Amino acid sequence: MNRRQFFKQASVAGIGAAALAAPAIAQENPKITWRLASSFPKSLDIIFGAATDIAESVSKATDGQFEIQVFAAGEIVPPLQVADAVTADTVEMGHTCCYYYIGKDPAFALGTAIPFGLNARMTNSWFTAGGGNELLNEFLASHKIYALPAGNTGAQMGGWYRKEIKTIDDLKGLKMRIAGLAGEIMAKVGVTPQQIAGSDVYPALEKGTIDATEFVGPYDDLKLGFYKVAPYYYYPAWWEGGPTVHAFFNLDKFNGLPENYKRILTDACAAANSRMLARYDASNAAALRELVAGGAQLRAFSSDILDTCHKAAKETYADLSGKNEWFKKLFDSQQAFKQDAYLWAQIAEYSFDTYQMIQQRQGTL
Repeated sequence: MNRRQFFKQASVAGIGAAALAAPAIAQENPKITWRLASSFPKSLDIIFGAATDIAESVSKATDGQFEIQVFAAGEIVPPLQVADAVTADTVEMGHTCCYYYIGKDPAFALGTAIPFGLNARMTNSWFTAGGGNELLNEFLASHKIYALPAGNTGAQMGGWYRKEIKTIDDLKGLKMRIAGLAGEIMAKVGVTPQQIAGSDVYPALEKGTIDATEFVGPYDDLKLGFYKVAPYYYYPAWWEGGPTVHAFFNLDKFNGLPENYKRILTDACAAANSRMLARYDASNAAALRELVAGGAQLRAFSSDILDTCHKAAKETYADLSGKNEWFKKLFDSQQAFKQDAYLWAQIAEYSFDTYQMIQQRQGTL
């Protein structure tokens, strides 16, 4: 074979190989465009921003082949109907909280947070390494949803009150914007729970239509100005020790993705999950200082209030576990995990953090 014939044959072989490879590559990296409906407004930039983080990560990792269009609360569906939209395949994906949907089944609450439940670190550990994500998705499969943790706010604040709450009796007759299982438990100790959209909370407080509201924490609460009309800022939100925000996927659409896209999407959600908590940890301290400078009065819930609410919570869980198989499965799993997690946490983490906090208060940190 002469030199010219060799290169001619090599060229033909190369063209053939490329022709064979191109369809395979296209099949592995198809052009896909999804829509994501968020339960959050753009003004809550850290929570809403987790969804845009996911979309950007997926786009960059696939060279723009997998695009996710992010829509804020209300742009496609109302904020509390995101799960329905995902189930119905109105959108392929949502960014929301499981506990918004306890009206469908109380077991949804355990996907986000329950009163006196797990803190943020334990929540992430339970989902990632404690079997929690697999168990939750077994439950969600009947709703045609697959879910991945995609954010955590950390322990939240216990809300804003127009008057001081010194004893459990001060809660009786209080009209408070609080929903979900926390609202049910508050009702057991005399509170009248109210469900009010976030945009309507400030005027309701200002007019005295409600006496108190819970929201998130200093960074988000500062923007809403609650301290101007309800100056007493209580802590902690015993009902949200480490609430998870989830990415919801239509189950069939997720299962239909190429394996590499599933991996990219899973990793993007994990990164957003970590980033949200980091951003709140980095932002809340400065916001708290600004709130106090603006007149917010920090108060801790008394042991009497916490003990009474804890008892009411345990009664609620016993009742739900007796009636709801999925609630019991998820609750029992979290409880067992929490027992061991606190056994370990008090040995090293708590001891270290307590010493460091003492130094901070003494100015010797």
